[in-house]
Amino acid sequence: MQTQTGDDLMARILARPVDDQVRGQAANDLLNELFGGYPVENLRALLHSGDDDAVQTGAWLLSELGEQAAPLLEEVPALLAHPRLQVRFFAVEFVLLAADERHAGIIAQALALSRAADSAIRWKVLHFLAMASTEQLMAGLTRLDDPEVGRLTAGLVASDTEDPDPGEVVAGMEGDDPVARLFAAAIATRMAEDDPALLFHAARVRDEEISSFAQWQLRRFQE
Repeated sequence: MQTQTGDDLMARILARPVDDQVRGQAANDLLNELFGGYPVENLRALLHSGDDDAVQTGAWLLSELGEQAAPLLEEVPALLAHPRLQVRFFAVEFVLLAADERHAGIIAQALALSRAADSAIRWKVLHFLAMASTEQLMAGLTRLDDPEVGRLTAGLVASDTEDPDPGEVVAGMEGDDPVARLFAAAIATRMAEDDPALLFHAARVRDEEISSFAQWQLRRFQE
């Protein structure tokens, strides 16, 4: 059977296949082509196609490529604001993997999604908060318009160099503010390598987003 090229696979995805399995296989094959040298810039055709399925495939490819797709970070603001949840989800992952201090506005946009209505997006933002470098967080902080998210981000940055009060972290995870709960859980995760006690506590809180994330992190530490 003749091997399909990157252009062939792009055309297949853009043809809007009804079968999810066909689209998924084409996306996986295209990812292999991209890792093999097919130009990442060609993914703009998917991102600007106007077809939500194609945009979602493009966003997923960016999240899988990470830094290799950094030339396409300029596409991220639109993806983070996209109406489809899955597109926003993959875009947050791409920011985590590819953005640096030069992309402060994009990082700030990802941080602002801590207020998202969708639980899946908040879960992904928690992952971002827990795994982002101090430099990424500091860059995003400079461009945040939301004072409360800015305050919480500053506290998260400070926790990387100063020992936070465990009582305050627990209070944050158990409080009424859903955004503060995310940031407190992120602090617990970032501290877990040295002291997992707060992460164990996070795994037992009522907030299912936080508890499921903490349980996932604990499994990773135990592997």
